[in-house]
Amino acid sequence: MTDTAVFEEGTRELAERDPVIADLLAKTGPIVLPQQTDSNFAALVRAITYQQLAGAAARAIFGRLVAALGDEVTPERLSRLTPADLRAAGLSGAKTASVLDLAAKTLDGSVSLDEASIAAESDDEVIARLTTVRGIGPWTAEIFTMIHLGRPDVLPVGDLGIRKGYALGWKTEVPTEKQLLAIGEAYRPFRSVLSWYCWRADELYGRAKPSAVTGGAI
Repeated sequence: MTDTAVFEEGTRELAERDPVIADLLAKTGPIVLPQQTDSNFAALVRAITYQQLAGAAARAIFGRLVAALGDEVTPERLSRLTPADLRAAGLSGAKTASVLDLAAKTLDGSVSLDEASIAAESDDEVIARLTTVRGIGPWTAEIFTMIHLGRPDVLPVGDLGIRKGYALGWKTEVPTEKQLLAIGEAYRPFRSVLSWYCWRADELYGRAKPSAVTGGAI
């Protein structure tokens, strides 16, 4: 579960060091992470389902999938569904293969999602292990690690909204992934806080639509 105190501490520290963070905090408020009620496995199945889909369509498909699983999103139950069952719920062929691979890797132990095991892994270890699953790329693994696990030092440099937000907030050119990774070094161990306020800068100055990650209007 997310330790909100760590994010509060990180926000205070970065706001003291960086006037842009301080200004964004004053204008957009503190970090409020989405309430996490899913298990680690269910959160990843949800993330895969939602990839490249609008919210309403994704919610409908995920709802049908949960119903097909008898309201228990577990690797055991998912592994008993056939590809046809998953396609009938609305998953694409690629997403069907992805959730089945996640279930198989969870069951054989190559991806361990129990709380004790995942708590013992660093952010990089969690992300590296998750990206062995078909259909889970770095962005999905990083967002899971930041938002669902509540890790305070994650910087998804592949997220265009974060890079655009940095450019808008800090009044510079849009950095490349490599450039933002270098910039982020100064914000350790609270790069998740930097990521959050880059998103908020994109919403505030770029008029980007608030996402499920930042949740709600400014």
